[in-house]
Amino acid sequence: MPNLPQLQSFIVDLHERFKGNNEGAVATYIPELGKANPDDFGICLATVDGQVFSVGDCAKEFTIQSICKPFAFQMALEQLGREEVFKHVSVEPSGEAFNSIELEPTTKRPYNPMVNAGAIATASLIKGGSPEAGIKAFIDQMGRAAGRPLHLDDAVFASESATGNRNRAIAYLLLNWGMIDPGVEHTLHQYFAQCSLLINCRDLAMIAATVANTGTNPVSGKEVFDMKYLKDMLSVMFTCGLYDYAGEWAYHVGFPAKSGVGGGILGVVNRQLGIAVYSPRLDARGNSVRGILVCKALADEFGLHAFDVMNFGSNFMQSVM
Repeated sequence: MPNLPQLQSFIVDLHERFKGNNEGAVATYIPELGKANPDDFGICLATVDGQVFSVGDCAKEFTIQSICKPFAFQMALEQLGREEVFKHVSVEPSGEAFNSIELEPTTKRPYNPMVNAGAIATASLIKGGSPEAGIKAFIDQMGRAAGRPLHLDDAVFASESATGNRNRAIAYLLLNWGMIDPGVEHTLHQYFAQCSLLINCRDLAMIAATVANTGTNPVSGKEVFDMKYLKDMLSVMFTCGLYDYAGEWAYHVGFPAKSGVGGGILGVVNRQLGIAVYSPRLDARGNSVRGILVCKALADEFGLHAFDVMNFGSNFMQSVM
């Protein structure tokens, strides 16, 4: 079993192994995202007892993008409860691209909160009485999970707003079917702002560790997320978090995760570990190429797959002590 120095050595080796992989490309459909350095690469792990292991560009800030989606879903559940939230969004994997303009044929709900349509419906539920209030509540909660104050990238927010016509089309389709209220621009402000939240790889790992630690930040000891709804969030992350790669992710990696086109991947090993990788080179589905490789390697090395019978019952925290 590896000890803590060996764990640090393992992620250093992973960083060295994959940093030369130049497959994929930086997202450009939001112009500001195209300015990212394609060579940026960081790996960070945070345990539920507050230990942090990192290598590479873990202090480099980037926007959270779609990794905001499970946390907006969590906030909606906390504010409104399951019955009300599920009137507006389902939890079925869609098998479609993240920006697909498609709803459930019978209910007209978005398929799940991890695709844009579902995230826009969720944003409508948590947008608050004013654009300032709704996004402040979201940023504050994410900051408590990260363990430091967070803020938006104003340039990315402006770029998203200026180029987000496909999301506007999705929003008006949702309005047509009664899935969101008539305050469409307010809803889109909430959605674009959530996606523009600035974080770094260490923040992302600590946010994931807060989820893994039943909603309590491992360092501050303060409750951030209502643990009653964490199983809802983690279940949808497991089945839908990697868009139309979700099935392969569940098969090959096997723990709940969420990706974003800013280059981040967040993973949660329940009650044990938060995983974060930042590398902005994306595959055709919008997922970080190096991020997927790192998570696969971690899952294989430490038996993190939920159904890995060769390692069934193994405990990551025990294996690194």
